[in-house]
Amino acid sequence: MIVDYDGNICIITQEKATVKTLANNLEVGYHKYKNYHLIINLSSLESISLEEIVEFLRLNNTHRADKKSFVLVSDKVNLDEMPDEIVVVPTQHEAYDIIEMEDIERDLGF
Repeated sequence: MIVDYDGNICIITQEKATVKTLANNLEVGYHKYKNYHLIINLSSLESISLEEIVEFLRLNNTHRADKKSFVLVSDKVNLDEMPDEIVVVPTQHEAYDIIEMEDIERDLGF
């Protein structure tokens, strides 16, 4: 996994590990990322299933409870099948847009 920082955003890019392994590694090392908005880039995967997306649900819920954004990036999923609790977008640019919108919502008290 490749970890990059852009201000208050941490971008984690999937390399070779399975989605389940990546989700577990993120949970174990969560203390390193908990103060950042997270973008998990899964674009390198050939395909990704709903079950694999759900692997991030617990981490997503924990991170959002701390008033931080959590966005998955993949253009290989059916966005209509994704659970409402997890934000999945097809491009990293859209992930930045989501974080910006969520920051505005938090500032307004939503």
